[in-house]
Amino acid sequence: MSSKRALVLAALLLFFIFFLYPRSQTPLPFEPEPSPGVDHADGDNPLTNQPDSTPKLDASPPPLISTGSETSIKQQQTSILNLKNLPLKDQLAYQFPYRVSSKFPAYIWQTWKYTPANAKFKEEFRVTEASWTEKHPNFVHEVITDRVAVHLIRHLYSSVPDVLEAYNTLPLPILKADFFRYLILLARGGVYADIDTLALQPVTDWISDHFQLNSVGLVIGIEADPDRPDWAAWYSRRIQFCQWTIQSKPGHPVLREIVANITIETLKRKKTGKLTVDHEGVVEWTGPAVWTDAIFKYFNDDTYFDMTDSKGNISWANFTGMSEPKKVGDVVVLPITSFSPGIGHSGAGEVDDPMAFVKHEFEGSWKPESERIKNPGEE
Repeated sequence: MSSKRALVLAALLLFFIFFLYPRSQTPLPFEPEPSPGVDHADGDNPLTNQPDSTPKLDASPPPLISTGSETSIKQQQTSILNLKNLPLKDQLAYQFPYRVSSKFPAYIWQTWKYTPANAKFKEEFRVTEASWTEKHPNFVHEVITDRVAVHLIRHLYSSVPDVLEAYNTLPLPILKADFFRYLILLARGGVYADIDTLALQPVTDWISDHFQLNSVGLVIGIEADPDRPDWAAWYSRRIQFCQWTIQSKPGHPVLREIVANITIETLKRKKTGKLTVDHEGVVEWTGPAVWTDAIFKYFNDDTYFDMTDSKGNISWANFTGMSEPKKVGDVVVLPITSFSPGIGHSGAGEVDDPMAFVKHEFEGSWKPESERIKNPGEE
């Protein structure tokens, strides 16, 4: 196949994905979401201090637009106009409805300044980028450049102008890169992976057969589990979930939460003129700290969990030292070895461990040398 023909085919494929595929689905915009219970991959007893698994189907807001035949076009248009007056999370829920029973989309999303076809693409990233295609030959694998990301987000979020304003306002590329991963997964789902991550095993092997795929909507891994008194000198949270690799179905409530939070925080900073940021500010603005907070908030949110018989909040203590996957409602939490093998601390196994799925090769490569956090094991 000639290079010219290959480029034409690639352009047609991208056109189909981003423009012919609808931005939102027409069934009930606020479908009742799952009430999470807690489970272990190995079949042991569930987590202690977990919420009850009884569904709370009355917790979700009613549909904004009826799908019944009695609804007039005029009423639908009025409801759409009123959509912008709703809280941001409700706008996102309408635009990107969540259905845990749907399939995980076969997308691999990555971002960098240049695509692999460009001579300026870094040589050290060619092996890591190619590993995702090699492990997932039947997936759509896209490396999105900064320029393309702007147009893609504009297309996907044109009906949620606050999100667009926040994305364009973020003052650093790393902030936009963080935000992009949440935005693309909320809208399209699939797998997001940093360009410096090496795929060790295919995505289809990440979830244990013990878990039903139609009851899982989000797969995350642990970045750090620093069991030491001075953990705060190394990490922002006692248990920190990594965001260099995430798998999700479109519309997941955790993604909705973090997109709304980052948008609100960014617009607040813009209004008050506080858009300058250092490394710690990145972590707390768009990075793993706020990602971890959003996950724990979801685990303890009575919108999704019946807390009547709860023995207390789910916290870092429920995940420290874990060596097997755990399922909290529709979220599968993988042990530290899965996305952080070979780091030399926190009980992580090596890259040849059966539970090692992804290796982060050049952690913190975007940061100045003086601001990179060294692993405690390197002391």
